[in-house]
Amino acid sequence: MEQETDFEAQLQLLTQNIQDLTVQANDDTLMLLSLLRTLEQLHQKIREDVFQKTLPKNRQELYHLLREIEAQGGWPYIPRKSLRFILKNLDLSTPSDPDNKGA
Repeated sequence: MEQETDFEAQLQLLTQNIQDLTVQANDDTLMLLSLLRTLEQLHQKIREDVFQKTLPKNRQELYHLLREIEAQGGWPYIPRKSLRFILKNLDLSTPSDPDNKGA
């Protein structure tokens, strides 16, 4: 139980640090993109190197895992915005790039 409490405290601290970095980025798209890329890479590394090894080996373990996922809020996923979404929200009326010559 103490190990779980320590884990939760460390996770809370990590979450706060990430939120602080988000504030520090202060609307800087490239800094925020770097943060998102880092989080996505970390997500992938944890999933592939550690998490997949812990997945259930039999039906009973699978049942318990699925019940836990359902009770705790679902499977973690980091979605990516599509290029269409970005282009749809892009204001093309005023070129902000000096290299953009009305293309």
